Amino acid sequence: MNPLSLSYYTVPELSPPDMVTVAADHGFAHVGLRLLGGQPDGDPMPLLADPGLRREMKRCMADRGVTALDANTARVLPHTDLGAFRPFLEAAADLGARHVLATGDDPDEGRLAARLGRLCDDAAGFGLTVQFEFVSWMSVASAAAAARLIGRVERPNIGIALDALHYDRSGGTPAEVAAIPPDRFAYMHLCDAPREHAADRDSLLHTAVKERLFPGEGGIDLIGLLRALPPGLPLALEIPTATLARTMDAPARVARAVAATRRLLAAL
Repeated sequence: MNPLSLSYYTVPELSPPDMVTVAADHGFAHVGLRLLGGQPDGDPMPLLADPGLRREMKRCMADRGVTALDANTARVLPHTDLGAFRPFLEAAADLGARHVLATGDDPDEGRLAARLGRLCDDAAGFGLTVQFEFVSWMSVASAAAAARLIGRVERPNIGIALDALHYDRSGGTPAEVAAIPPDRFAYMHLCDAPREHAADRDSLLHTAVKERLFPGEGGIDLIGLLRALPPGLPLALEIPTATLARTMDAPARVARAVAATRRLLAAL
């Protein structure tokens, strides 16, 4: 079976320790850590800003047998001060994360590759990999483009974090994913989404951060995608459902997400 990780975005109303408790209660092996709001010059998330909360989080993970899969998000823009990511990397390593998630938005691919290379070097000093997430409204908008970019980075600790929603909105196909060496993938973000959708950036962003669907309840070819990826890949359930959250609490939504994921995996 694919190990499961509970993403912050699925249960954003929970404190980090409560998120661990819910994850453990529903059979997750891992959780994702939200440390940055997307760049180093914005406000840090509580887990980064509060050492006491980090200590509590570590105790809770140890007590419940849950580990941190990844920490997010380092957004690399042309003006980003890469040195400012150091506290983020330190906290991720302190919490036991294996990977840090990065995105990039720069029309100069060579410059972006060079800057990601530096981020990889800094992350390697903490025993971390960098998993690059392509996003359909950014400059690196598809799996093929991400594979080309990380080929230019030329670091052993970089890979592709494939998000099912961004894959679908980029027009991705299983063949495109299958053409990428399997060792480029350390985990993926699993969700579903409506088949019909608006293509403007604001609508895409709203769906991504607020209104995804549980696996099998939308129009993404998740079976084809999973068959194109390495078997047993960890699945990070990243399923924000802001409207549903008004009437269904976090544990109930997580239970529904897990049940939907198990049905999907059984169909494989």
